[in-house]
Amino acid sequence: MDIQLKRGLLDVCVLAAIKNEESYGYKIIKDMKPYLEMSESTLYTILKRLELAEMLTVRSAEHGGRLRKYYKITPAGLNRIEDFKNEWREVMSIYRFVTKEESENA
Repeated sequence: MDIQLKRGLLDVCVLAAIKNEESYGYKIIKDMKPYLEMSESTLYTILKRLELAEMLTVRSAEHGGRLRKYYKITPAGLNRIEDFKNEWREVMSIYRFVTKEESENA
């Protein structure tokens, strides 16, 4: 898969993982695990990129004697999810066109 496409997909997956409630790194990975595997280093790179793009906010709070970062989606992050849904409809339309001949020959 094209690395840029995969990068964009992973960004949207992380946003979707925090769409309904703020969350922290370990929980994000755990919530995504049934759908895809992601390393902590990959996740934290994505979280930093999304923070810089103002698609999420970060706050630190003490939990169990340690500081934990909590991530919350912003309106820009919600818009990115909606944009993705619209883009994906177009991708699926292209996919159906590309595979049309295969299904006709089956």
